[in-house]
Amino acid sequence: QVQLVESGGGLVQAGGSLRLSCAASGRTFNSYAMGWFRQAPDKVREFVAAITWSGDKIYYADSVKGRFTISRDNAKNTVYLQMNSLRPEDTAVYYCAADQSTIMIRITPGYWGQGTQVTVSS
Repeated sequence: QVQLVESGGGLVQAGGSLRLSCAASGRTFNSYAMGWFRQAPDKVREFVAAITWSGDKIYYADSVKGRFTISRDNAKNTVYLQMNSLRPEDTAVYYCAADQSTIMIRITPGYWGQGTQVTVSS
């Protein structure tokens, strides 16, 4: 089992920045690919970003490319999502995710955090 706990959400004005963190515990963190998804009200959950266990491959949704950066610190069992140039349409609950598959991490990860709310005001 892998337990994931997100933090860092909040309210920010459009154009601002936030950094989300996800602390992992349980099985060996550095054997898992990590990712972020988000779900806006009345919308399906969507992929945002993912990073392989070694950090050698990173993936982004087109909607966040150039604005969001995913990174990980295996020594701290933590993955981050730096979000810059935030827009009102980025408002959503953001979920951290983990999976041993670099394919499934972008589709249907096996482990999820509880989510953290990000609200971007216009």
